[in-house]
This record gives sequence, structure tokens and C-alpha cells, in this order.
Amino acid sequence: MSASVAIGLVFAVGTALASVLGFLLKHKGAVEAPTVDWTKPLRSTGALFRSKWYAIGLVVAFGSWGLHVTALALAPISIGQSVIAGGLVLLTVLADRVFGLEVTRREWIGVALTALGLAFLAATIEGTADSAHASWTTPTLAFYVGGATLLGTLLLPIAAGRRDEGLVLALATGLLWGASDIAIKALSGRLDDLGIGVMIHPLAFVILILSLFGLLVSGRSLQLGDAVPVIAVTSATANVLTIASGPIVFGEPTPDDTLGMVLRIAAFVLVIGAAALTPPPVRAAEPA
Repeated sequence: MSASVAIGLVFAVGTALASVLGFLLKHKGAVEAPTVDWTKPLRSTGALFRSKWYAIGLVVAFGSWGLHVTALALAPISIGQSVIAGGLVLLTVLADRVFGLEVTRREWIGVALTALGLAFLAATIEGTADSAHASWTTPTLAFYVGGATLLGTLLLPIAAGRRDEGLVLALATGLLWGASDIAIKALSGRLDDLGIGVMIHPLAFVILILSLFGLLVSGRSLQLGDAVPVIAVTSATANVLTIASGPIVFGEPTPDDTLGMVLRIAAFVLVIGAAALTPPPVRAAEPA
């Protein structure tokens, strides 16, 4: 493993902890804020920002985002994202012991299975720790990021009025933020060539739009659903999407042995099974 990759993984560990903490703080603030109105995105975003706990959570999340960008720039997306995904095991502990949220046995099992599945994904990553692996082609990147964005957007009208609306919106958020993370990884590969010019690269605009769009959808999902299942679905969706982009978009090697392929398939089965275990909210959170 190269030194730069090792440093990137250290940043990934910090990202994992800050991400979960920021999510829980934003949940605490979102349920106190007025209901998000899709027809008034700027007003709804401003209302979320005026909630004290949401604002604090956003600051923590922004710090996590900075750590995440550094991790994606230094380490392969598959291995870096797998380390970040491992932080999901902290979710139930922090929710239960620090934030005093009621965590059901089913939620404990669901989060544990998700973390186990993502660990299996990490176990099948081989030959990727020698460089950042940031090479890509425009058509493949556009198809992958565009497809995830389109699917996440289409989920918004599908979610409306459903009993599990919060979880469907969490799934949409994961797709939008996963697409943003993949764009960040792609743009990081242009740093050596463009330098500060990456700030005006078209991908920078894509990252900004996806991040803000995902932030609004996430705020609504946190208002409608209980913290643990909503955060777990959001994180698992984003992590699976970004880990899969390693071999598909950035040319990272895949397992060439039977055991490796079996473990990878088992990983996705575990993550999907964990999502199926995640219960829908029994009530929508009452806005202040």
C-alpha cells in the first residue's frame, strides 16, 4: 500500500465518524423545522438552516465532506468507501447511547447486516491499494452518474403519500449523494492537470447541484422517518453505488477467483436483506 493511499484511508475513518454524527444532529434539527415544501426549495432550505441543531449538524457534515473529498482524492474509491461504510456500525451506538433515541432490535440487526455486507465488499477488493485509480471515460461516467441522478429524482413522486415515504426519500438521497461522490472522485483525477481550474470544471457544477439537491431531499426524509433506518438506508445506498463505481467507472480490478466473487455477491445480498429488515416509520415526525 502506498503512503498516499494509507493517508487517504485515515481521512476515510474520520469521514465515517463525522458523517454519522452530522446525520444524527441534522435529524434532531429537521424534526423541529417546518415541513420541507418541494415547490419552495429555497424557503425550505432556509428554514432547515435556521434550526439550531440542523445548522450544527450541517457544520459537522461539511467537515465530513472535506475529509471525504481528501479521502477520495488519495485512495481508490472502492477501498476508501468501504472504510467509510464501516462507520455505519457507529450509527446505532451513537443513536442509542448519545442521542437517547429508541433503537429496536430489528434496527440493530439491520445495521449490523449492512455493515457486514459492506465489510464483505471490502474483503473482495484486491490490487487497488497501489494508487488512487482515478482514470475514467466521459461516456461511462455520464451514464453512471446521470442514471443514478435520474433514478433518485424519479423516486420523489413515487415516494409521495407512501407509508414508508421517509425511507424511499432516503434511498433517493443515497443515489444523489452517491452520484456526487463519484463526480468528486472523477474530478480529483484532474487536479494535477487543472489545479485550481477544477473549480470551474463542469463536474464542479454537477457536484454542487447534486449536493444541494440531496441536502433538501435528505432533510425531508429525516422529517418523515426515524433516524436509524433513514440514515442506514441513505448511507448503504450511497456506499453500494460508489463502491460499485470502482470497477465500472474507474477501472479498479475485480476478483478473479470463485471465492472472491461469492463473497461479493453475498455482500450485496446482505445489504439488500438488511434494507428489507429496516422497518418503515410508524408515524411521521411532527414539525415544530
